[in-house]
Amino acid sequence: MNPDSAVDRLAAIDKAALRRQLKRARDAVDRAARRAAARRALRLALANGLLLRGQRFGFYLPHKGEFDILPILNQALWMGRACYLPVVPARGRVLRFALVHGRNPMTTNRYGIPEPWDARPIAARQLDVLFVPLVGFDPHGNRLGMGGGYYDATLAYLANRRQWRKPRLIGVGYECQRVTALPRDAWDAPLDAVLTERAYYRFSNAAAGA
Repeated sequence: MNPDSAVDRLAAIDKAALRRQLKRARDAVDRAARRAAARRALRLALANGLLLRGQRFGFYLPHKGEFDILPILNQALWMGRACYLPVVPARGRVLRFALVHGRNPMTTNRYGIPEPWDARPIAARQLDVLFVPLVGFDPHGNRLGMGGGYYDATLAYLANRRQWRKPRLIGVGYECQRVTALPRDAWDAPLDAVLTERAYYRFSNAAAGA
C-alpha cells in the first residue's frame, strides 16, 4: 500500500466527518439567532470598512443553513457597489459571477439556488472582494466547504500568484464553525479573513490591508 495514498484517504475521511459535525452545529442555530447574527455581522462589516475596499463585490445567497449575508448585500447595494452572485456552469466547476440589479430576472440552478441572469458574467479575478460561505474555518485561514469543489476550482489560479491578485477572500460563518485546525489540501485557497457574528478575523496569509 502506498503510504501517501493511505494518508490522503485518512484526510478525506477526517474532512467528511468534520463536515458532518460542523453542518450539524450550523443547522442547530435557530431562526432568531440567525437573524441576530446577520445584524451583528453587518455592524462588524461596517465597523471594519469591508464595503469600502473596492467597487466589485461577490456575494452568495444563503442555502441550507449557510450564514445569512443578505443584510450586507443589501447594504452594499444601497452604497452603490456593484454586487455579483455566483453562477453555476453547465459543465465544469469554475463559477462566473452575475451582476445584481433590478432589471435582470432570476433563474434557479440545479441546486435550487436563485441566480441573476447576466449575458456577460465576470470571472472571480475581476472582483475586488469575494464573500464565501463555509462549513468550517480555523485560525490559519483554512476553509472547509460543502465538498462540491466549486470555489476550489474557481480560485485555483490564486495558488500561482507571486503578488497580490484579486479578489480578497472573506469567509462568512458562525462562531460554532470555528475549529482548532482543519486538514488542508494543496488546491485549497486560504482565506484572507473570516466574518462571524462575534468577530472579524484576519489571517497571517492575508495581503496588506485585508
